[in-house]
Amino acid sequence: MGAENTPPRFAICIKNDGHPDDLHVRTVYQVLPDESAARSNYVRVVDETGEDYLYPAEYFVLVEVPS
Repeated sequence: MGAENTPPRFAICIKNDGHPDDLHVRTVYQVLPDESAARSNYVRVVDETGEDYLYPAEYFVLVEVPS
């Protein structure tokens, strides 16, 4: 329900083991809300393909971006 009103979140990729074509280290990616993924220690990220996929949370550092 609140996804439309949720401000966008972003994360910097710090690791891309096994995904060098989809994730670039030191690149900022948009993080989409996914409570189920978060409970499993994953984040849903819009990657270089332009699609959203689940990746291990340890691959990213969340950052705050001023509005």
